[in-house]
Amino acid sequence: AWPDIRDADELHDALMTMMTIPECLQEPVAAQPVASWGAFFDSLFEQKRVTVAVKEGRRYWICAERLSEFLSVYPTAVLETPLTAIKKEPVERETARNTMVRGWMLHLGPVTAERLSELLGIPGSEVDQAMLALEGAGGIIRGDFTGTSGAILEWCDRRLLARIHKLTVGVLRQQIEPVSAAQFMRWLIHWQHVAPGTQLSGERGLLEILRQLQGFEIAANAWERQVLAKRLKSYDPAWLDRLCMTGAIGWGRLSPHPAMTDSAEPANGKTKRVVPTSVAPITFFVREEADWMPARHPESIDSSGLSTTAREVYSFLRMRGASFFTDIVRATTGLKSEVETALWELVTAGLVTADGFDNLRALIDPKRRAGQGLARNSRPRNSTGRWSLLYADARNDHQAQIEATCWMLLKRYGIVFRDLLAREEFAPTWREILIGFRRLEDRGEIRGGRFVTGFLGEQFALPIAVDSVRAMRKQESTGELITISGSDPLNLVGILLPGDKIAGVSHKSVTLTDGVNQPLPAPVFRVL
Repeated sequence: AWPDIRDADELHDALMTMMTIPECLQEPVAAQPVASWGAFFDSLFEQKRVTVAVKEGRRYWICAERLSEFLSVYPTAVLETPLTAIKKEPVERETARNTMVRGWMLHLGPVTAERLSELLGIPGSEVDQAMLALEGAGGIIRGDFTGTSGAILEWCDRRLLARIHKLTVGVLRQQIEPVSAAQFMRWLIHWQHVAPGTQLSGERGLLEILRQLQGFEIAANAWERQVLAKRLKSYDPAWLDRLCMTGAIGWGRLSPHPAMTDSAEPANGKTKRVVPTSVAPITFFVREEADWMPARHPESIDSSGLSTTAREVYSFLRMRGASFFTDIVRATTGLKSEVETALWELVTAGLVTADGFDNLRALIDPKRRAGQGLARNSRPRNSTGRWSLLYADARNDHQAQIEATCWMLLKRYGIVFRDLLAREEFAPTWREILIGFRRLEDRGEIRGGRFVTGFLGEQFALPIAVDSVRAMRKQESTGELITISGSDPLNLVGILLPGDKIAGVSHKSVTLTDGVNQPLPAPVFRVL
């Protein structure tokens, strides 16, 4: 923003804007030392358009148009050569001071009041007053813009700060060379701790994995065996139970069940029913980071697709709140086995959850439902914890919900673009997410740019992910073979990788070599 002076007229324009320029001004304040403008100043001096004023041993350059205002700010200054002021009307000191500070702010960029006081040779209290007046007029804003001033407040011209920000964003977007889809997939396998040597361990590791995967719905019977076990060393189901029972995480189905959203009767006249199934999609959520969850209230639920016992259990939980299995049986007319089935039906419909995950584990395991394995104490009715309704309160701040969704997606993928969200069941519209990402980029919290080739639209990334992708690109291929379930969030065949889409179900599998999908060999038929 510092003026690039190329002739005498441009120096005169700078003096008109800044009112005065100290002759001793040097770098790093000025991109060009003021002394290098001496020839231009001499030319203006010969034309009697400028002069030099001296105050306390400092020499100031002034143009004739600003002489009256300069003398209002520096009443004790002495002119080395008399100069006729073009504007002879008296100017109030406060007005002249504000005009001078305003002109300097247009060229300085982020600066502290103390620093500007040193440059201009006026008291710091007067600079503070000028800053407050300019801020009130909307010309400048305060903040910590450079990160080098410590606790001292910085000021910057509003338009200049917008230009600096735009240029900074442009430079950051050009700093990384985009990677191919296969390279990104190879990196994503490491990012999600599936690659050998990247797995986490213990409850803390499990919490980190669930923080990364929260909001992604997977078949209930596939979560532990096919997803968590891939990302954790020696996975122990007790870790998940403790996290649930301590209230760190919760679980449930968030996507609407077809029977709960479409009350229209089919052609045969029968109402759609909720059928309990072990492949019902559920997700986990970290309770302290659950602002992304879509709002849903019991009053908006259509329970016509539920069985009689399920509706009775649902009504009881709405009235009494969280309850143990025994209390639910006592308050309803069904048998224990019927209540078990009703709870399973409500889980499938996305209406209830439980304190512990073992409650669901007992429902989807046929041996435990039949009382096998650990005898009678293994049945669902003996699981620890209470059952309760699953719903989220409506947030008053929709913008905060969108930003929470953006952070959730960034933690899952590191780099996010529209095509990558094809399997995200209940994310907001891309337009809303895009606005949220742009807002985070404007605040400098994330990066925008072109990170993965072959995909249209804007892309956004965590700064740590950008650095990590750059480092991964330099590593040679190792030929590592990774096999994941079709229900795994990393099943991006047909989305990120070329090929036909593989259904996101637990009985399908995907094999990747260095991030490239390896199709299964075609079957060979013999003619007998």
